[in-house]
Amino acid sequence: MDASQKQLRIVVYSDDMTVRAHIAAALGSRVAPDLAPHAITEFATGPALRLYVDGQARKAELDIDLFILDGEAAPEGGMGIARQLKDEVFNCPPVLVITARKEDAWLATWSRAEANVLHPIDPFTLAETVADLLRASIARVKA
Repeated sequence: MDASQKQLRIVVYSDDMTVRAHIAAALGSRVAPDLAPHAITEFATGPALRLYVDGQARKAELDIDLFILDGEAAPEGGMGIARQLKDEVFNCPPVLVITARKEDAWLATWSRAEANVLHPIDPFTLAETVADLLRASIARVKA
């Protein structure tokens, strides 16, 4: 099956259930007509997310297409987790972090995230950013 046709897998991390709900609502079941539908797997804690990623890493290939991490999550922020993922996961999928302030964009860069959006979450901005990241990831896999 072509990579662009398989169901896409998005991992969402936030300690706040309303943030996770806003992300899921903004993304719906498909972020763009040219992309396959996606499934969202949600995590409320860093340890649970790491356990899932470690389990995925034992497979031949990570079955995750995108991470969306809440930079404001507590006690463990998404930017630190993003940095750890980029350092430890071979061929890490793209990471999008959600930050509280525009001025925090430098922290998103430090975390090695490919993109960031701001709280409160604008559904159109989030969906467009996610679509762009997924398209770039699919193109990279095909190359």
